Amino acid sequence: AGVDAEAAAHAAVLPASLAVLSKVELRVSCRHLLDRDTLNKSDPCVLLLMQSQGQWVEVDRSEVIKSNLNPVFAKIFTVDYYFEEVQKLRFEVYDSHGQAGVGTHDDDFLGGMECTVGQIVAQKRVTKPLFLKYGKFAGKSTITVISEEISGNNGYVELAFRAKKLDDKDLFSKSDPFLEIYRIDDDSSEQLVYRTEVVKNNLSPIWEPFKVSLNSLCSCEEKRKLRCVVWDYDSRGKHDFIGEFFTTFEEMQKAMGENKVQWECMNPKYKIKKRNYKNSGVVVLLDLKIHRVYSFLDYIMGGCQIHFTVAIDFTASNGDPRNSCSLHYINPYQPNEYLKALVAVGEICQDYDSDKKFSALGFGARIPPKYEVSHDFAINFNPDNDECEGIQGVVESYQSCLPKIQLYGPTNVAPIITKVARVAADEERTKEASQYFILLILTDGVVTDMADTREAIVRASYLPMSIIIVGVGNADFTDMQILDGDDGILRSPRGEPVLRDIVQFVPFRDFKNASPTALAKCVLAEVPKQVVEYYSYKAFPPRCPQPHTPDSSLGSPQ
Repeated sequence: AGVDAEAAAHAAVLPASLAVLSKVELRVSCRHLLDRDTLNKSDPCVLLLMQSQGQWVEVDRSEVIKSNLNPVFAKIFTVDYYFEEVQKLRFEVYDSHGQAGVGTHDDDFLGGMECTVGQIVAQKRVTKPLFLKYGKFAGKSTITVISEEISGNNGYVELAFRAKKLDDKDLFSKSDPFLEIYRIDDDSSEQLVYRTEVVKNNLSPIWEPFKVSLNSLCSCEEKRKLRCVVWDYDSRGKHDFIGEFFTTFEEMQKAMGENKVQWECMNPKYKIKKRNYKNSGVVVLLDLKIHRVYSFLDYIMGGCQIHFTVAIDFTASNGDPRNSCSLHYINPYQPNEYLKALVAVGEICQDYDSDKKFSALGFGARIPPKYEVSHDFAINFNPDNDECEGIQGVVESYQSCLPKIQLYGPTNVAPIITKVARVAADEERTKEASQYFILLILTDGVVTDMADTREAIVRASYLPMSIIIVGVGNADFTDMQILDGDDGILRSPRGEPVLRDIVQFVPFRDFKNASPTALAKCVLAEVPKQVVEYYSYKAFPPRCPQPHTPDSSLGSPQ
């Protein structure tokens, strides 16, 4: 209930048209867990917690896997995902002594790990060590979290299976079968895609229909091999192997079309030992429904990088930086509005940029050595490489350049937009969804080259980029709303309309008494929609995710 209330509160922050919500599935596995049991191995269970108003709130918990120090949990955690927000997660692993006791005894704590939803989404797979209390390593214990998106009718397949005449593995009753589907990756490692429920005492079970994302099932490749395994469930974790078969998503689709929807379930050992062995039963595909709609997360998880550029207004209207009334005044105890806006937005974007290097530009100042006015200079004064290491690097370059420049004018932003657009145009020629560019412009006044700026925005609307303008200070920003297409279609001076709305303008003063996350939510809320609109217009599908290092904890049940 607490999590639902949090989601409702978030939705209230933004207009319904701006709140971009997706659902993310998180799959968890562990390796080398500590053994807390005397006579057996630990029975691990994972708790997922999310930070809400500074407090950790339990979202959900996994099933308990009996007697296993390298568990692969079938439980899929589902969380709401917001691009424009830092969402902190904590995973806690416990040795369970019954569901009621999970998380109640320090002695049963096997370790915890913290990260953000953005980090998992951007990397797709995160493996980190588990820590006990006071920052102590939990031995060699690690936890791996893999993310997949699911939302409404977006990019998933619905499957339903049954089996017939399975081998009986039990002496006094019939087998208790369940089915697992594994995706075989390029490095020959196997990733558990789905584990069905157990059907008790039945050699011809019908398993419940289930949904999985297409990324999860076959990594965008319909010919990718899938290994399907049928087990006889054992409460001690020592499941009996009944048989297996191999297929592909392509074969599944053809099978449904031709009504040849069954596979022989084979036990390789029996095939060698038994002369008349035919199979260990038959598995039947009862239903397959597929939906193909690409979303923002499809592109991010396919490896699309968000490249972040910040452009800072150094015109004289900001006031002398040495004066405490200046918008550029560096107060050692309180960041100025430029720094507040920069950090709030940059901290979101950095999770989606693999090299964590950000272009940082300035405009409207006289710069050394000749002190000529420039409207697109690198604030680190390196014309060959304007990138800074992380958001902190941008902050340091900004503070370092202030004493070296002369604030001047006018407030021309078209050169900055054009500069970033040239880089975005080079990216467009690759004809794939690999990089998208966000330009954050921080300015204290209305732009003076409005006609050129409108022209530059119209040109940029055809490229993989978005523009965020944050108005700093108390100027009248009424004319700036023209650039934000929310109230009408922006046109160039010649009357040409933008292809898509790529500009979001926000006055910082509206957020002076709000948290930095409130500003970030507002200025970044339209980005996911803008990314999807661009790649849909270009008909660029998401790139396939890159293969990952094999994780030997993913495999057959112990």
